[in-house]
Amino acid sequence: MIKKFEYFLYLIFILVGITSCLNDSSFNKDKIFRYNEHSNISSLDPAFSSTLRNIWPVNQLFNGLVQLDDSLNIKPDLSKNWKISEDGKTYEFKIKKNIFFHKSIVFGKDSTRNVNAFDFEYSFKRLQNPKLASPGSWVLNNVDNFKALNDSVFLIKLKNPFSAFLGILSMKYCSVVPKEAVEYFKSKFGKNPIGTGPFKFKRWEENIKLVLRKNNLFFEKDSKGNRLPYLEAISITFLPDKKSEFMEFAQNKIDFINSIDSSFKDQLLNINGDLKKEYRNSINLLTGPYLNTEYIGFFLGDKKSVLQNKKLRLAINYGIDRKKMMKYLRNNIGYPANNGFIPLGLQKKLTKGFQYDLKKSLQLINEYKTETKQKSIEIILSSDANYLDIVEFIQRELLKIGVNVKINILPPSSLRQAKSNGKLEMFRASWIADYPDSQNYLSLFYSKNLAPNGPNYTHFKNDYYDLLFLKMIKERSKKVRDKLYSKLDSLIIDEAPIIPLYYDKIMRFSQKNIIGLETNPINQLNLKRVYKK
Repeated sequence: MIKKFEYFLYLIFILVGITSCLNDSSFNKDKIFRYNEHSNISSLDPAFSSTLRNIWPVNQLFNGLVQLDDSLNIKPDLSKNWKISEDGKTYEFKIKKNIFFHKSIVFGKDSTRNVNAFDFEYSFKRLQNPKLASPGSWVLNNVDNFKALNDSVFLIKLKNPFSAFLGILSMKYCSVVPKEAVEYFKSKFGKNPIGTGPFKFKRWEENIKLVLRKNNLFFEKDSKGNRLPYLEAISITFLPDKKSEFMEFAQNKIDFINSIDSSFKDQLLNINGDLKKEYRNSINLLTGPYLNTEYIGFFLGDKKSVLQNKKLRLAINYGIDRKKMMKYLRNNIGYPANNGFIPLGLQKKLTKGFQYDLKKSLQLINEYKTETKQKSIEIILSSDANYLDIVEFIQRELLKIGVNVKINILPPSSLRQAKSNGKLEMFRASWIADYPDSQNYLSLFYSKNLAPNGPNYTHFKNDYYDLLFLKMIKERSKKVRDKLYSKLDSLIIDEAPIIPLYYDKIMRFSQKNIIGLETNPINQLNLKRVYKK
């Protein structure tokens, strides 16, 4: 017998819902893709596309030299082709012709112009500018210089050869932006973006709705010669929590959700993470591998913190039963992080990580208390409300070893800001691969990448780690590089600046009439080939 609430959901799913509330008669409502961003969007400037909330809309608006397909293969984007020198340090890109920026007043009255190599030179210089303070400036740290040779050729020279560099260039940080728009809008460019992507900026009502419209000048076509995108518009709402988001989806007011609130998992999914039979005719479930490690970070920048003690950090890691957490809180969606920080799928040789060992955890706690003469241990763990069940589970687990955890729930935007500024003792976080290489994960612990100007949120510093990291950056042999990856990942486990929790799995729920929506291991949202039937 179906439970009352589950039956209610079932009825909702089979109802014909409301299509859209764009209130614009010029839109064909059957060609509008609607989704919600519960953690809000802070900027549409690609230089600030550090999180998925910003990356997704930026991906619809902007292009770079190269792009990743859904299998993470590197493909041309605005570059036609490229050449790499024998020493692996020089990259020469040929820029495609007849690529146009979105029409805008910055080019004259409702006008546009061609993209050229000098636009990339300007965009890269802007990304590097310390006055901009882009969190993505680090992606060019290994670049010696770059310049446009003419309108169609862009040259990049590296300090050291680096095999993952093309993958780095696929990141949205490296998108091309027009100088005219940046100079016209200045600090408000992030609210008035001008790019080359399949969609263009239309309207942004703060905390209410963001609307993107089809770019009729977009250069890509499908296999039949039809110009992309198929959709007329994208409508993004900003309901602040996943429960509200889910109810909007259940009423067919939005077309897609990325995962669901934990309170609804048991209603929709079985213990194996599959969609229950009663919902298979009303919604689609897309799953796939996800290069995302969910973790708890210890902030090590405060020398007075109890977390400076490695034994305490190790005790906490051994004291969490990750398999139990995944079974009861995640419906086995994903895999317990009993290996290193680098997720499954990137490493051939898996790092030996933390297995649940209560005895070992208690032993380390007792040693810590004896050495420090500290009788009680109290720490503050910060998270947003969407992961409350996870942090409460950790709270209960650590109580078994005598560690009192106080939970601090913050809005997602406040959590991100406090994490970047080193204001949190412990924090829940995730790292989604920006590009398909293990170096991306290891960069979080390089001492020169300290937040807020880099991804090192823990402020972990280790001379030996830095030495191996720089050696890995310069190494051209894949075999040697893989060994260095393993050494660095093992060092993170040994020093324990983090608690690896689980390696995630993509779960996308969409309405039955959504066609062409795919998954990819970095959870990028690609809407240029999506349509509604």
